[in-house]
Amino acid sequence: MPRMHVTLLLLLFAGALATIGCAAAGDRAAAEAAVVAAPRGISIQFAGVFVADQDKSLDFYTRVLGFVTISDIPLGPEARWLTVASPHGPAGVELLLEPNGHPAARAFQQAIRADGIAATSLRVDDLQREYERLVGLGVEFTMPPTSMGPTQVAVFDDTCGNLIQLHQN
Repeated sequence: MPRMHVTLLLLLFAGALATIGCAAAGDRAAAEAAVVAAPRGISIQFAGVFVADQDKSLDFYTRVLGFVTISDIPLGPEARWLTVASPHGPAGVELLLEPNGHPAARAFQQAIRADGIAATSLRVDDLQREYERLVGLGVEFTMPPTSMGPTQVAVFDDTCGNLIQLHQN
């Protein structure tokens, strides 16, 4: 994986943490102001998670989570540009299922998982209903639905090396 790509992902992660930090500290107005202050014309098209196996991750994110495949483009013998999206989410926002073949990507993925940190967060309308649906499909949760201030969260194992958080506002 190109070094610039890893750097960009780390910067995006740091920016997300800063926004989450504002919201976690109860300063929702500061978090919203940061979004409003962003230059017009810039938006999020891709968010990514590193995965150990692209085929396994595609199966999980489409069959289990219900996402649809947007792009599946070969990039050589060991990787492809593979994106999925929610059929109910904002148009144009895709989740990149990126191979963790680079040692830094693999180390990052393993370190945040070992510390219990979710690789990303997915919004749901009814957390309890989604939790029960996923448990019924055999998904393993490391945190059941839990209230955290104004939101509820649950965390599951995506079978591809990541913890993924579900949240309901």
